[in-house]
Amino acid sequence: MYPPNTRILIVDDSTSMRATLRNMLLAMGFSDVIEAGDGLVGWTQLSQSTVPVGLILSDQNMPDCTGLEFLRQVRSSEQHKGIPFIMVTSETDRQVLLDAIKGGITAYLNKPILAEDLKKKIEYCSSKTK
Repeated sequence: MYPPNTRILIVDDSTSMRATLRNMLLAMGFSDVIEAGDGLVGWTQLSQSTVPVGLILSDQNMPDCTGLEFLRQVRSSEQHKGIPFIMVTSETDRQVLLDAIKGGITAYLNKPILAEDLKKKIEYCSSKTK
């Protein structure tokens, strides 16, 4: 599992979903969580963070920059391409999931989210970075 001080970036246009994810992460012991309302702001947060981001949780359906567009930007960046990326979404279109897999997501989590499922996905991502 990631150390508690791992910086985690949540990207979701829903304030309540960001709060839910933040609270779940805090309950798991994580202490460094930053947020963004869409992929454009997420990219800014990621690019300007003085502490390296160790994990990204991103929604798919967001205005201005979707999760898939944000994923592609992250994966095309030499500096950030190795960051584990969990797509957290209510998207049901199979093609979007396939595109996300092709784009390099590390894991996929359907909304509504249970804390135990989030923890399992985070543990999976952690095992992939060793």
